[in-house]
Amino acid sequence: MTQPDPPLTVDELVSTGGERDVLEAFLDLYRRVVIRKLMGVSAEQARLRLVPSLTTLAGVVKHLAAVEREWFQLVLAQRSYDEIGGVPHDDGWALGTEETVEDLIADYERACTQSRQVASGFELEDSVPHARLGRVSLRWIYIHMIEETARHAGHADVLREQTDGATGFDG
Repeated sequence: MTQPDPPLTVDELVSTGGERDVLEAFLDLYRRVVIRKLMGVSAEQARLRLVPSLTTLAGVVKHLAAVEREWFQLVLAQRSYDEIGGVPHDDGWALGTEETVEDLIADYERACTQSRQVASGFELEDSVPHARLGRVSLRWIYIHMIEETARHAGHADVLREQTDGATGFDG
């Protein structure tokens, strides 16, 4: 069979995969999209507020790092706030003056790596206590994180287009 042109994307490669492979592939796909939206912009562009809220390209990445830690480390691994370095009161949207684009990307990648490590110790149907939901399964966390990450990837796509005209998965 010949390779399609363009080559298959990560999500297309698992079109007949098992449930966990599909969930992990889609989450990783959108994690990479979010990072690519921040790459290639200046520090000023990354912090540019184009909407009334705190939503910026840099803020999206910082927020998603906090969300990764909250769901995979705090909830799934049942670690304490102190163990994970706390969860920002603003859900991670506010940026410190010292935070660079490179630092934010590295922190997000670190949070995603930690999430993968935590999740690897659980089956999809494993569940843990959750203050609001009673119990929550890894399956639910994956689906929630796909929704959360894809939604913010869409926000980042619009912000990037407003910033420099770049669009699509790679821009």
